[in-house]
Amino acid sequence: MSKYAGEEILVIPRALFDQLGSFQGIQTDVARYLEAILDPMNNFFMDRAEAEDDPTHKQIIPYALFRHEDRYLHYVRGKSGGESRLHAQGSVGIGGHINPVDERTDPLGRDTYLAGVEREIREELQIVGGHTNQMVALLNDDSNEVGKVHLGVVHIFELETDQVSSGEDSLAELGFKTIAELKGDLHGGLETWSRFCVDELIKSSS
Repeated sequence: MSKYAGEEILVIPRALFDQLGSFQGIQTDVARYLEAILDPMNNFFMDRAEAEDDPTHKQIIPYALFRHEDRYLHYVRGKSGGESRLHAQGSVGIGGHINPVDERTDPLGRDTYLAGVEREIREELQIVGGHTNQMVALLNDDSNEVGKVHLGVVHIFELETDQVSSGEDSLAELGFKTIAELKGDLHGGLETWSRFCVDELIKSSS
């Protein structure tokens, strides 16, 4: 039996992504994509076991970066993480799938999506203090099997404090790093989506 048996996740047709304008890497023109992606006419829940091997659909994945002053949260993916193909890689993004449990009064719409984001964060991190949340970019990487079936939405959480701890064993070596320190990891252990994000952070800070 698949480890994803029974799990349903939010997806859009790959054809919609191509229609909106497919890209490789990071795209900061968020409004152009999100209105269509979060339109209940364009997305739906799909069996995850099926979706993981179906490049005709894109799984919508919030990918949240956490910033306190000039440092960003960084961790190494542990073996207990859900995506085995990313184990032992460094990451600056926390994220996961949107599930039916997240549905609000706007089924499959923006409120449902944001509820899923907040649930994922609560499950994976323990944060002391308040935060703001802004959607700043999209991520796509069709160069590998994981990327072909996922589309990331980049969030930046501005934190009041740096008191953050892991709520799951899958987040190892949790700590904050400056952009300069992340740049040193850029071509080393960072997963692809994190490399795209760090590249963009370097460009925006120069």
